Amino acid sequence: MDNTGILAIMMFPAVALGVFLGFPVFAVLMGTALLLGLIGWGPQVMDQMVSCAFWVLMNDALPAVPLFVFMGSMLEKSGLAERAFKLMQIILGPVRGSLALATIVLCTLFAAGTGIVGASVTMMGLLALPVMLERKYDIPLATGTIIAGGTLGILIPPSIMLVLYGPLAGLSVARLFTAAIMPGLLLSALYMAYVLVMCLIKPELGPPLPPEERKVPLKQLLTLIAIDLVPFLFTILAVLGSILFGLASPTEAAAVGSVASLGLAAIHKQLNLKNILKAVQETAMTSSFILTITLGANIFTGVFLALGGGTVITNILMSLPIGPYGILFVILGIIFILGFFIDWIAILLIFIPIVTPIVPKLGFNPLWFAIVVCVCLQTSFLTPPFAYSIFYLKGIAPPQVKLSHIYKGVIPFVILQLIGTALCVKYPQIILWLPKLMYGR
Repeated sequence: MDNTGILAIMMFPAVALGVFLGFPVFAVLMGTALLLGLIGWGPQVMDQMVSCAFWVLMNDALPAVPLFVFMGSMLEKSGLAERAFKLMQIILGPVRGSLALATIVLCTLFAAGTGIVGASVTMMGLLALPVMLERKYDIPLATGTIIAGGTLGILIPPSIMLVLYGPLAGLSVARLFTAAIMPGLLLSALYMAYVLVMCLIKPELGPPLPPEERKVPLKQLLTLIAIDLVPFLFTILAVLGSILFGLASPTEAAAVGSVASLGLAAIHKQLNLKNILKAVQETAMTSSFILTITLGANIFTGVFLALGGGTVITNILMSLPIGPYGILFVILGIIFILGFFIDWIAILLIFIPIVTPIVPKLGFNPLWFAIVVCVCLQTSFLTPPFAYSIFYLKGIAPPQVKLSHIYKGVIPFVILQLIGTALCVKYPQIILWLPKLMYGR
């Protein structure tokens, strides 16, 4: 390993130190790239940094980020979630743990309309947590269900994670969307199975809804489904269908979805200046955060690769006497551990350009590898101490919900996410079946 290779490797502990000292992630990434790039490469590192910045500015997939964020924000403001949650309570009412199950089902549905975890966790925390606490649900089970269900929004399309991943790895965002559907539904099914089993073993964890609260005439129930659920599902299917069948790019479909979300808000009499301004503000804040870290991470990765860091990592991994799957689990283990301490965007944008060239050498399908990494990376939203979802929920939870309750509640769901990752590794067709069905390969 030459001097520039050593400098490249030193970039990682430098970033870790900066983050632990409390500096903004984007500033740490760019500052580390500039400082060590100047030492190892000289003033020409500035040209590399500018080139990396232009890649972000000129990337035609990234405009989909604010559009999908706005779509999810307007869907939240439309009041659909509240009505759909009440509807799910009625449908699932006789089952033990029905409120927790309704939460997971609704999170799965709204994951296809948000793509942003913060919106889903906050929305369901405000809707479901007070109701579950009122019904004497186990607090760790209630909080864990909300956080785990909310994180599905980062995997189930339209996922911001996949929008960012595609250009980094040279993969079609539409194919990534297609491949992520079944793993997302698998995780949702694992969460629901866990709730059902736990409430079967210990009924006091999640009592069913009282009979008098779930008595609704069939005609009224069908009317509620037609008004509160069908328009939303039609919008989601139209947006995703246009992407999956190649009728529109992700950015074009996101624009259509944004307009459709305004229409749904209007149908439910929630389209007013206040809600629009709130949605625009949330979109600006969330998108700025994502795109600023994207810029910093891309500059960091560009300098790291230019210093020869990619070659060093490749040589180290390929020299390990553990075979392709052993190397895969090393990569996934690193991503899982980093998720305890670093934002998922930085992990994704730094590591994917580094490990992507290794994938063909290991003999893995790049599409399969991408989704396995994303399923694993989803754990970063649940693993303390820096799990954003935990703090989203704690910020809006009633006083009786302690941070210790939330930590206890997420542990089983982290284990379920790791089981889901292992299943996707063991059975690749979970990921590849749908893309093969739709695209033939």
